[in-house]
Amino acid sequence: MGKGFFEVPIAVNEPVKDYAPGSQEREEVLKTYREMYKAEIEVPLFINGKEVKTKETATMSPPHDHKHVLGTYYKATKKNVEEAIETALEARKKWAAMPWEQRAGIFLRAAELIAGPYRAKINAATMLGQSKNIYQAEIDSACELIDFLRFNVQYMTEIYAEQPESTSSAWNRVEYRPLEGFIYAITPFNFTAIAGNLPASAALMGNVVVWKPSNTQVYSAKVIMDVFREAGVPAGVINMVMGDAVMISDTLMASPDFSGVHFTGSTGVFQGIWQKIGNNISNYKTYPRIVGETGGKDFIVAHKTSNPKQVATAMARGAFEFQGQKCSAASRCYISSTIWEDVKKQLIEDVRSFKMGTPEDMGNFITAVINESSFDKLASYIDQAKKDKNAEIIVGGGYDKSKGYFIEPTVIVTKDPKYTTMCTELFGPVLTVYVYEDKDWTEMLELVDGTSEYALTGAVFSEDRYALEEAVKALENAAGNFYINDKPTGAVVGQQPFGGARASGTNDKAGSKQNLYRWISPRLIKETFVSPTDYRYPFLG
Repeated sequence: MGKGFFEVPIAVNEPVKDYAPGSQEREEVLKTYREMYKAEIEVPLFINGKEVKTKETATMSPPHDHKHVLGTYYKATKKNVEEAIETALEARKKWAAMPWEQRAGIFLRAAELIAGPYRAKINAATMLGQSKNIYQAEIDSACELIDFLRFNVQYMTEIYAEQPESTSSAWNRVEYRPLEGFIYAITPFNFTAIAGNLPASAALMGNVVVWKPSNTQVYSAKVIMDVFREAGVPAGVINMVMGDAVMISDTLMASPDFSGVHFTGSTGVFQGIWQKIGNNISNYKTYPRIVGETGGKDFIVAHKTSNPKQVATAMARGAFEFQGQKCSAASRCYISSTIWEDVKKQLIEDVRSFKMGTPEDMGNFITAVINESSFDKLASYIDQAKKDKNAEIIVGGGYDKSKGYFIEPTVIVTKDPKYTTMCTELFGPVLTVYVYEDKDWTEMLELVDGTSEYALTGAVFSEDRYALEEAVKALENAAGNFYINDKPTGAVVGQQPFGGARASGTNDKAGSKQNLYRWISPRLIKETFVSPTDYRYPFLG
């Protein structure tokens, strides 16, 4: 076995490819997309490194072409979930004892596999299964996942290097042990990178994981598992199960060996999980770690000194990239009356210029929302806005699900700052604007802070530094990621650690050391070189 203080490669952010017409990466991803579109695949469960097929299956279809079948995935039984627990605990015996540099090597290799031979495949899978355009797929499933894997390795080594003071008579050292038991990772449909990072970050620190991806993200989840297997993640370290979420969660959280949950999803589901953990707390061998990033009702505030074109661009990008299906997406805006007409003109012009359709056509900025239930919910809010006297749709408002779940990017202007769509998380391409009078700036900031239960992201625009300072202070608790003169989306690993508080989660900042600390349990070891031989202290003399 090698000995040494090993330095890992310095983490750098993966460059984003531009997929310009005629570029090699554009042709490669389109070729892969078309091949994958035609090929029907099966996605098994992955338990103890083996592909497991059950009697119950479900189909996978592109949201933008829901009558087309991409393939089927298998649903876990309770017995399958129990087997996943057993095999994870067995794998832990060797995985937790493996030298850290060997774990690092596995996940650094996974990053390079995604950067190279798997790049087109994981992007195409995300385009097909989650209906992302190529740019949204590239910054997510390729670049962000690569960044998570690289930076987590660097952060791990920095954590391990943090050691207590020692003296000439005693050597103090800290071991950063994995948690005792297994981790339950629950991941959402909207980011392939999150789907890969939640199980991988815990596993990197020596933990074993049972991972349940979203049923609407299984297609790209299969590619993630293929990467992990090729990179050398040992059998049983990361097990993937799909199916009935309630059954899977109840089974996993009933185990005495359940030691933590790594979650991204809805606030209601996370609160239910927390409650179940509380109800079971006396059954566990250790207090479980609870890490979650949930919803958002993210805002843009524009002061009278703001540049209208910059504000309009932030609204168009922040609200409508990936159809507004980002936890960080702008969904409520507070715009100064002084600049509103200029902002409005630019915003309407931008939204009307959007092309909408399949991600295979790379001229499309907008594609489909994830499924029919999301479509129906969004359509109902749009219909209600058309009826309400205190709301006006200034652009968009159309929808069609005959071929795909297409919702037009929609901007609602309301006279009521507490109008439904100013307060309720919709998770779709619907943006609501409230125009305030300049004299009400300070009161408006209080309104922004008090309107939503969430506190994930927010942005303020102004050319007046005093106004910016006031907003930063007034909105201190309103967002875990706060942006000045920028849209409230697009956090980059290593640059803007991501997470929010209030109903938006535990704010453990994915892609940072803060998150990795949650998956370790330190042990302090004091070694005394010459032990005392007399109990008597000098004061007794």
